[in-house]
Order: sequence, then structure tokens, then C-alpha cells
Amino acid sequence: MKITIIGTGYVGLVTGVCISEFGFDVTCVDNDAAKIADLKNNICPIYEPGVEQMLRTNSSAQRLHFTTDIASATVGADVVFIAVGTPSSKNGREVDLSFLFGAVKEITPQLKNGAVVIIKCTAVAGTAAKVREMIAKARPKLDFSVVSNPEFLREGSAVEDFMRPDRVVIGAHDSRGREVAEQIYRPLKLQSTPIRLTSLEDAELAKYASNAFLAMKVTFINEIADLCEKTGANVMEVADIMGLDERIGDRFLRAGPGFGGSCFPKDSRALAAFARSVGAPQSLVETTVEVNERRKTEMARRVLTALGKSARGKTVALLGVTFKPDTDDVREAPALTIIDALLAAGATVRAFDPQARRDAEEPLKKVNWCKDPYEAAQGAHAVVIATEWNVLRALDLDRLREAVANPLMIDLRNVHRRKEPARHGFKYISIGRSVAEANQALEHGRELRVVSG
Repeated sequence: MKITIIGTGYVGLVTGVCISEFGFDVTCVDNDAAKIADLKNNICPIYEPGVEQMLRTNSSAQRLHFTTDIASATVGADVVFIAVGTPSSKNGREVDLSFLFGAVKEITPQLKNGAVVIIKCTAVAGTAAKVREMIAKARPKLDFSVVSNPEFLREGSAVEDFMRPDRVVIGAHDSRGREVAEQIYRPLKLQSTPIRLTSLEDAELAKYASNAFLAMKVTFINEIADLCEKTGANVMEVADIMGLDERIGDRFLRAGPGFGGSCFPKDSRALAAFARSVGAPQSLVETTVEVNERRKTEMARRVLTALGKSARGKTVALLGVTFKPDTDDVREAPALTIIDALLAAGATVRAFDPQARRDAEEPLKKVNWCKDPYEAAQGAHAVVIATEWNVLRALDLDRLREAVANPLMIDLRNVHRRKEPARHGFKYISIGRSVAEANQALEHGRELRVVSG
């Protein structure tokens, strides 16, 4: 089976390397010549654990190819995955499908009879049906199938998610498209992965509904964290107890500065806008989006308040810029809101992130980038932890204390146990936990019972 993948962004590249790992012949196409040149030289354009090694392995085995020529890559292809970007529109709400429809126009002239077009990118319900109409109108005699196959990949664990997924969703309008998609994912079915066969619209909407629900879960625990701070409770204890209920589960119950990235914000806004356009407003989703944006602003305000009457002339060490660990993605990261607020208030920002600098250094020109957390902390009036990278979990707090000008730590990810920073001389501010209780425990030599916080 000859498989072509249009788009070598995050979804397209991960899909390409993983399907080639199954043994299929895969050609990935992109109009970015520089990116394709790098991929041909086994240089991965994204940071995603496992991708570069699979890229090298399958390229060497001649199963994985890269080109900028969409026509030659599509001619004779049995399956064409479309994995181009579907960003937010200019108003920031609806999804922009222009790249998707543009790709459909480009591949249509080369499609052979029996070809299966699989839409891998995120698109609102009815998009796959529109793609069918476009192809049929341009080539009325062409025998083809369209499949909606949404991705459920988490940045930082995308390879694991693709190779050992919770489920594979195949939305199809005919049996051939369904059978071809099932054949591609047969290696996963053999390891007992649930393969859900459904309609085009069900598959499209399931993707949006899943992301919106997870976004609501994150926002819920963030609001509970605020309540914990008012009552002296520990949000990490509360979340741990909640997570023991199998109906709730413990995933996405980590309080923090709000969600970011390329999926949750964009998909939640798109679902809300689409639902309203068809007369079925999603009030919970709309509120989730609003509360999350307020959350980021509130976290920035929390940092500024901790700095005292004025931030002007002060230095802040910002540890972690990406929206989550194990990725280089800074899109809509809470750290960006904090950086903007600090710079606007006249503060100097010294940042450290294991992966963000390559892509973020240019847009964040006013930020001083540092090679490690201790360089960032040099002369700082506050240390802010904005992303829970593993390298930040075992910081040498004595060394960090020696570097700073003022021993203030604002831990927006609850990376540290409450008593540890205080023990090393820091005033410690975290999320949804009573700092006063931890400091009192240290003063009286008591050990707090801490399950997960």
C-alpha cells in the first residue's frame, strides 16, 4: 500500500513516522523546502520524544520519504492523509479550513480510482462531507472514498499515543474507506486497541468534544485550587481523592496557570463558535474558554503582586516557557501572558526552558535567555516556575538561593513540596495550597502528611 501524507507539521510528521514503522511505504509532502531538506537529512523540525529516532530508522529502511512535489507524491497513492494546519481564523474563534481545502484542490487531479482520502487534521462536523463534494464536483467519474480519522495525540508523548492509543476512530461513508483505514491500523488492533467505526460527523465531533471536556476538567481543578487557598485545603490532596473515583480519574487534575498549546484553546473556541452557528450554544465550553483566559491573567497578576509595590527595575527568573513539558511548543502558553505582564510593568525577564529557545527567542526578543535555571536566577528578585519540566523538580535549592537577590519562589505548577523551598530560605508561593501551614510546620519541627503535594 502506497501512502502519502500532506503536511509535515506536528500531526503529519508523527503520523508519517509511525505508519512507516508499521512497514508501509510513506511519502510525506510539504511546501516548506527548507523543512523537507532537513527531514531528508534526518533533522527533525519539532521536539517530540521518539520521533527523530523513528525518522532515522524508517528513512534508512527506505520506507519513509519526503518531497515538496505534491503531484508526484499523490499519483498512484492508495491512501492520501491530509494533515495540514487548521488554525484559528482571524477573529480567534472559528477554525480556518483554507489550508485543508487548498490541499484537497491540489491532490484531486492526481487521485486514482479507488483512492482513499483520510482527513487527519481537526475540522468541524460536516467538513469531510464538504471534501467529498469538492472532489466529486471536480472529478465526477472518480471512484474514491473519504474518511475522518481524528488524532488524539498529546504533545510530549505523541509516539506513545499513536502506537498505544486509547482508541482509534474511523469515520467513513462507505465500506471501502472503512476497510482501508482498518488495514492501516491493523497492527494496533492486534494489540487490542479499540477501533471505533462510525460516521464522518461522529468522528469529527468526537475530537472536539474530547478536547473541550479535558479543557473543562483542567479549568475545574484550577477554580477548586482558588477555593482551597481560601479555606486552607490542599488542592493536590483534593485532586488525589477525586481521582480515585473511576468515574472521574486522576488525569488532567493538576492545578496550574491555565491550559495552552495548539489544541485545547483553539478547539474549545472553535467548538463554541461552530455550535452557536448551528443553534446549539455550548455554555460550559464558552465559560471554560473565558475562565482559562482570566486564569492566565490572574497568574500574571499574582507574580506582580508578589514582587511588591512595583516591578520596575526588578528581575524575574522564569523557569519554563512551553505550555507543557517535553515539547518545544509555546503557542498560547501561560508563560507568555506572564512575560508580557512583567515586561509591561518594567521588569527584566531572564528565562530558561530546555526546548523553547529555538522557536521562541525571535518573537521574545526582550527576554534574556539563559543556559540553565541557576544562570536565570542570578540576581533575580523572584523565581517563577511556569512549566513542570523534570529538570526543575530536583533543583539545587541552596545553589538557587545563593544566586537570587531576593529569596522568593512562585511555583505555578506545584513542582515542589511545600516545606522544601522554605527550608532553604525561600518565601514560597504555590497554587491551591496553604503556605502558612507549611511554614508553621517547619517552625515547630512537625512533618506534614503529604500524599502528593
